[in-house]
Amino acid sequence: MSISKFGELDGKDVLCYKLENKNGMTMEVLNFGGVVQSLVFEGTDMVLAHDKVEDYLDNDANLGVLVGRNSNRIANAEFELNGKTYKLAVNNHKGNLHGGIIGFSKKFWDVEAIDGDAPSLQLSLLSPDGDEGFPGEVKVTVTYTLTESNSLRIHYEATCDSDTIVNLTNHSYFNLNGADSGTIDNHKLVLNAPFFTPTDSEGIPSGEIRPVKGTPMDFLSEKEIGPALNSDYEQIVIVENGIDHNYVLEGTGFRNIATVTGDITGIKMNVYTDLPGVQIYTANFLKENDSYKNDATYGKHHGICLETQYFPNAMNIPHFNTPILRKGEKYDTTTEYVFSK
Repeated sequence: MSISKFGELDGKDVLCYKLENKNGMTMEVLNFGGVVQSLVFEGTDMVLAHDKVEDYLDNDANLGVLVGRNSNRIANAEFELNGKTYKLAVNNHKGNLHGGIIGFSKKFWDVEAIDGDAPSLQLSLLSPDGDEGFPGEVKVTVTYTLTESNSLRIHYEATCDSDTIVNLTNHSYFNLNGADSGTIDNHKLVLNAPFFTPTDSEGIPSGEIRPVKGTPMDFLSEKEIGPALNSDYEQIVIVENGIDHNYVLEGTGFRNIATVTGDITGIKMNVYTDLPGVQIYTANFLKENDSYKNDATYGKHHGICLETQYFPNAMNIPHFNTPILRKGEKYDTTTEYVFSK
């Protein structure tokens, strides 16, 4: 492992940690936001990222960050737990998105290298009671491992001193043809999800669980992503002509949920998780005029996020599985991205 200075914020060093497995696959991680700054497989850097640390302060796209306490949206920035209503920071229309104004993506994490057969980094964070309006003190540990089978394994753990909600994810944008190679329209996707949760214009699920069959949202068998993004299906149009939806995953336990294939490189990414949902987001709102690494120009549909999660707004929809973490319990979940050709 090597460590370099990426920049400075508020007098604190933003450090970049570089890991390399025995096959030559590398990744870089920042101690600010837990950002996956690069992920290189057989010479192809597959994740989008900013160029300067200051850009991560105004990182509306959430490039590569760790998201918490709660990934995705909470309607009206409030929820009820144990008979009490909690008011959260408002940062997306009238709601709370990805933890709030200063979520885990805008915090410094403590980083420690972990001894073992595969290079690993353990990132730790203490979220105080009342952080962005969420109850209880939460201790979070996220472990990034670059395995010998050419995968990025992300292990999330959390404990609390009183009941709260915890729903963590990583917001990396993948382009398997290379981070500066244009759109992912010709990437192919298989997604083991027979249902999705439709949203309103602010991205809030209605509570409906809709079959994908007969809609452009259907990726149960392999197909190119582009035709769906360019369709006139109302759920595509409502999120600015793309996908920004939670999919209801088939099965339980740690299982293969998706396969993405780059059409130029032939790189395959198999995604595994033990969570019930995944947010597929096709970079519908990515700004072209931001500063990106290697002077790249990114734009709409230049990446795809597969954010494993509990369903959005689950605290306010009774039939959704809620991400409540009780005092004395442990939040423990793993997502893995496996790369091959």
